[in-house]
Amino acid sequence: MFSAGVISTATVPAPMFHPHITPIADLKDDDGYDPEELTQRNKLASLYRLVDLFRWSQGIYNHITVRVSTDPDEILINAFGQLYSEVSASSLIKVDLDGTVIDGGSTNFGVNQAGYVLHSAIHNGRPEVKCVVHLHHPSVVAVSAQKCGLLPISQESMIVGDVGYHEYRGILIDEAERALLVRDLGDRNVMILRNHGFVVCGESIEHALSLTYHLIIACETQIRTVPGGNTDNVHFPAQSAIKQVYKVASQGGGGVNRQNGHVNSMQWKKGELEWQAYMRQLDAQGYVTGNVPN
Repeated sequence: MFSAGVISTATVPAPMFHPHITPIADLKDDDGYDPEELTQRNKLASLYRLVDLFRWSQGIYNHITVRVSTDPDEILINAFGQLYSEVSASSLIKVDLDGTVIDGGSTNFGVNQAGYVLHSAIHNGRPEVKCVVHLHHPSVVAVSAQKCGLLPISQESMIVGDVGYHEYRGILIDEAERALLVRDLGDRNVMILRNHGFVVCGESIEHALSLTYHLIIACETQIRTVPGGNTDNVHFPAQSAIKQVYKVASQGGGGVNRQNGHVNSMQWKKGELEWQAYMRQLDAQGYVTGNVPN
C-alpha cells in the first residue's frame, strides 16, 4: 500500500534497491538514449507505478503516453501485456504517430491497438500536449454514464475545469474515430468518454498526474453526493467562485505556495511540487525512479 509518509526535504536519502521491486530507472546513461528521452522514460514509468499504487490500474489494460521531445511525432507507450507494476524505463515502446515501432523496448510485447488509436489522435491533433492519460477508473466511468456529466460541486471538479464528452461507439480500434476524438476534446485538458472512462492531457507528465488525481476525486465525490444523478438537493457554488478556483489552481504549487511573505506560483510548474513528493516516497521505498530533485 502506498502511504503518505513524512520525508525531510532538507536531505533526500539516496535510493535503496529492494530485490522484490523491479527498479523503474533500469537504463544507463551509456545505453544510447538521448538524455531528454531517458528522463521522459523514467518519469513515464514512474507514473505507471503511481497509477498502480493508487489502485487506479486495470490489469494490463489502459495506457499513458508521453511525447518524446527530440522528435514530437514519436511517443512512448506501455508494452501491452505488462502489469503497471512491471513497467520500467527500458520496457516502454517508442512509436511514431503513424504506428511504426521505432524502439520495441525490452519485452516481446506489442502495442494495444485501442491505445494507439486514441493516443496518436490526440498527440497529432494537439501538438502542445506532452502527456496523455487514459484510464477506466470506476468512479469516472460512473459519472460518464450520468446524463448530467461532471458537476462543479467539489473544489476538485472546479480545478479540473471545462470537460469535453465523447459518445461511446464500442472498443476504440477504428482509426476513423480519431477525428471525432480530437473534435470532442477541442482545446480542453480533460475529456470524459461516455460509458467508458476518461482522457487527460497535460503539458507535462506532472501536470497530467495532477489533473488525473483531481478528476478522480471529483468523480468519487459526485457519485457519493448524487449517485443517481438527481441534483435537486445539491448546492452549487457561484460561477464566480468556480472560475476563481480554476484560475488559482492552474498555477504551479496549486496557486497556494507561499514563501518569503508572498504566494510564489512561478517557482514550480503545474504538478511539479506534488510530483517531487511522490518521487521521494517511491525512492524511499526502493523503486529507484532516477528522479533529479528540482
